[in-house]
Amino acid sequence: MTGACGQIGSELVIELRQKYGGDNVVATGHKTKPSKTLLNSGPFEFINITNRETIEAVVKRYNIDTIYHLAALLSVVGEKNPQLCWDVNINGLYNILEIAREYKLTRIFCPSSMAVFGPETPRDNTPQETLLCPSTMYGVTKVAGELLCDYYFKRFGVGVRGVRYPGIISSETPPGGGTTDYAVAIFYEAIQHKRYTCFVKEDTVLPMMYMPDCIRAAVELMEADLPKLKHHANFNLAAMSFSAAELATAIKKYIPEFTCEYKPDFRQEIADSWPRSIDDSIAREEWNWKPKYGLSMMVKDMLEKLQAKLLGGK
Repeated sequence: MTGACGQIGSELVIELRQKYGGDNVVATGHKTKPSKTLLNSGPFEFINITNRETIEAVVKRYNIDTIYHLAALLSVVGEKNPQLCWDVNINGLYNILEIAREYKLTRIFCPSSMAVFGPETPRDNTPQETLLCPSTMYGVTKVAGELLCDYYFKRFGVGVRGVRYPGIISSETPPGGGTTDYAVAIFYEAIQHKRYTCFVKEDTVLPMMYMPDCIRAAVELMEADLPKLKHHANFNLAAMSFSAAELATAIKKYIPEFTCEYKPDFRQEIADSWPRSIDDSIAREEWNWKPKYGLSMMVKDMLEKLQAKLLGGK
């Protein structure tokens, strides 16, 4: 797994090790120091995905047959350094796909994002097949990545799969440079300071997903029967959609003194270019996808886990 120290990777790698055995899942990262949990549960290697040789060395050393490719720069970081975003997200993916082709790897998971959509895309119940015209370099790399993955499947038979993730909410890792990070930061601030200043407007609605659903979707898609899949690296994926104010209200039910102020910044423009809700009927049809968590269930679980983590359960 690349990007094993990131938001999704840090939890997905543990799930995969529990499922397939710790020694059978090799976690890799670039600069971020891995957690003790990551180091103690299985092998870890430092790689640079823009340097093919470092990836290839790990594939050879561990006789790898499957790659979960999660290393990427997200939307906010990508806008600050678009050149690096392209290098990591596209050249890194190209290296992964080339190694998969050459070494005949069985399966590749490469997530995409709702960032592939843009201002001209229908924002409500955004369909699977629609105009992809993103306004961020992150979105551009994800569109190019979907096309590249599809090409490698059709041209070389590489068993690549992927989903267009909505915003991901997790209790395990802090925000990592995405436009939907407010939906994670708000919990930390509510618990620790009882107040939060949100960088998007109160009526900003975005598609979100709780981490347990995010992890399960990746595993279920990778285990799906490939001949039954008509799509490959671009499945729309959805769980819930809510506004910033709706999230704040849901938290306030558990922390009555919590207050939220709204001061939109440059990230508002990015959020306004993304869908409010997503049609994931194709994923439901082709590999039986179905989310488990809605807003209220997610908020309750997030607060319980973060309060235990930050306050010792107090």
